[in-house]
Amino acid sequence: MPTITITEASVRDVDTDVLILPLLAGADDAPATVPGSPEISEAIAGLDASSARGDLYRIPSFGLAAASSLLLVGVGDEDLAEVSAEDLRLAFGTATRSLSGVERAAVALPTGSADQRAAALEGAALGAYAFVAHKSGTGASAPKAALGSLSLVAEGEADAARAAVDRSTLLSEVVDTVRDLVNTPPNLLYPASFAQRAEELVADLPVTVTVLDEEQLAEGGYGGIVGVGQGSARPPRLVRLEYAPKTAKRSVALVGKGITFDTGGISLKPAPGMDDMTSDMTGAATVLGATIGAARLGLDVKVTTYLALAENMPGGGAQRPGDVVTMRNGKTVEVLNTDAEGRMVMADALVDAVAEEPDLVMDVATLTGAAVVALGKRTAGVMGTEDARALVLTAAGTSGEPFWALPFPAELRADLTGRVADLRNIGERPGGALSAGIFLSEFVDETPWAHLDIAGPGFASSPLGYMGKGATGMSTRTVLQVLEDLATGPAA
Repeated sequence: MPTITITEASVRDVDTDVLILPLLAGADDAPATVPGSPEISEAIAGLDASSARGDLYRIPSFGLAAASSLLLVGVGDEDLAEVSAEDLRLAFGTATRSLSGVERAAVALPTGSADQRAAALEGAALGAYAFVAHKSGTGASAPKAALGSLSLVAEGEADAARAAVDRSTLLSEVVDTVRDLVNTPPNLLYPASFAQRAEELVADLPVTVTVLDEEQLAEGGYGGIVGVGQGSARPPRLVRLEYAPKTAKRSVALVGKGITFDTGGISLKPAPGMDDMTSDMTGAATVLGATIGAARLGLDVKVTTYLALAENMPGGGAQRPGDVVTMRNGKTVEVLNTDAEGRMVMADALVDAVAEEPDLVMDVATLTGAAVVALGKRTAGVMGTEDARALVLTAAGTSGEPFWALPFPAELRADLTGRVADLRNIGERPGGALSAGIFLSEFVDETPWAHLDIAGPGFASSPLGYMGKGATGMSTRTVLQVLEDLATGPAA
């Protein structure tokens, strides 16, 4: 991620390689304009530039500014005051995504409010990401790293802008950690190495870590995690992280699906697109990132986090369709489809999560293709108890991440009753995302609980705004925002 600083220089005088400015629609079909910069607006009048959100125009500065070039980005309106925080995040994120290989850039939002300026900076920081760890080359063929440094133009308002810089720095670092984990190839990130990486990431934070290996999982009755992982040469792990400040007002448990690669097991997935299943541990990466964020912010909330890690492979020891496993809470499950594995590892971890009687449980998972069919590739589903869903939706509104509440129709529960066991791990195809959530509800008792299915937006096939192709980090900011909202709210 870029180094983020503040400059008190004027828009005209800021010394940078690229100066990023908003582009507004002109009134009554007039040319697009840059707010607060009549000289630049006059100079670009002949461009016939579009101000649609994310449209980009990079031009030499022609002496209109000290910057070497100007990057004008459409924000989708003719009145800057009417542009939403998320539209600014997306627009300025689009701008910085285009600046790979550039060393310095500055964000300016002339005439914008402090909140709008903070949103633009946040989007720009999130957009300045590139995963080039495994690319080679030197000189002209070297991979282009993300934008190196980012300055916020805050002429005369440096003190007020400091909070925006600190916030953008934290969020971009946390989200980039999630992206890096998700983008890491599955031969390098598997249950044991993921557990080790989690320990390394919190080594300097007030977070304790406990890792259960395959023998401890078997002895502890974690039948779901053991069963999913038994076909792989890389055995499963359950990682428990605890951030427990003495001043904590409330307690939250987070659970993340950590399938480091998902072949589908014996119920093998089709080959096309299977490479994307390196992202099936996005939920675990997300809750780890949110835990790191909570600890770095020093939030007054206890956070206990569970990473349910396994690799779902069709080896000779793999579980078979028709097997019955005993879960952590003693319930038995018929495994009718080994590709419905995420709910199995999550269920075991949820049992441990609710046993500590937290005020809230949130789980995050790339759980079902059915969620993508229902909501598309950019919107996540949230299910669970009404109060917990409301907390997530409120936080999502603050962060700008798109979530949609989904129900638990009572009639779908009957489809999960097993023939020879308590439960079956799949229901009927219609409402598949809902029946997966209902399955998980069997393991949370009466605890306030939200289930976040991020199967669509967690990993992108095309870029949008501050999210490039591959890992997006989507939902990390929402989960962290829930923790912040609980930490600053009244005591339970």
